Amino acid sequence: MSASAAKVSKKELNSNHDGADETSEKEQQEAIEHIDEVQNEIDRLNEQASEEILKVEQKYNKLRQPFFQKRSELIAKIPNFWVTTFVNHPQVSALLGEEDEEALHYLSRVEVTEFEDIKSGYRIDFYFDENPYFENKVLSKEFHLNESGDPSSKSTEIKWKSGKDLTKRSSQTQNKAGRKRQHEEPESFFTWFTDHADAGADELGEVIKDDIWPNPLQYYLVPDMDDEEGEGEDEEEDEEGLEDIDEEGDEDGEEEEEDDGEDAEDDEGEDD
Repeated sequence: MSASAAKVSKKELNSNHDGADETSEKEQQEAIEHIDEVQNEIDRLNEQASEEILKVEQKYNKLRQPFFQKRSELIAKIPNFWVTTFVNHPQVSALLGEEDEEALHYLSRVEVTEFEDIKSGYRIDFYFDENPYFENKVLSKEFHLNESGDPSSKSTEIKWKSGKDLTKRSSQTQNKAGRKRQHEEPESFFTWFTDHADAGADELGEVIKDDIWPNPLQYYLVPDMDDEEGEGEDEEEDEEGLEDIDEEGDEDGEEEEEDDGEDAEDDEGEDD
């Protein structure tokens, strides 16, 4: 093959390759456009599903209300139900100082109310008996969307009695078992009512609404860890006591064997 023929063939190959690239790019662009169309259909279905799910949630939220009411009436018969529930919840208990627990002993009822369209927000109401800490009978915190559509919150102003404002206290105390806390008391649980910095990510509100409120009984019935530790220590002591008895028994057995051996030697000596 001549040099000129070789050059022509090479040009043809390059031309064919460039054509293939153009075809490939065109096919890819068409595929992307089709994917976008399909994705739009998926998004439309997702939006439709969200609307249907919201309707179902609204329906069953109304159906649950009589049962929530009945449950509240039954809970009212159990002293210290709510403070026990909060203390037993790992996330909430981390926010409770000793005096917070004392104040929450006067908490008689908790209610969570989701707004009609659910998505727009909810309110948590805490009902208190007469107590030495504040005048309010009800403390509420509400989460909603403001006029611009951003998450916002508002709450009851706590009317503290003289010298009883728990939000202004932070000191080392002893817990119920008498062991000194290894760190300063956390900020008071009641500071939550004045914290509106990030309503869209209010962890305590979400925990109460989504975890505690649906089934508070599961946390009320959590075994007391101090009792479990005490039982565990008693069991260990019992096991140690049994081991000591076994060891004493073994030692007594060895001594008896030695005594028997000595008696046998003495008898043999007398026979001789």
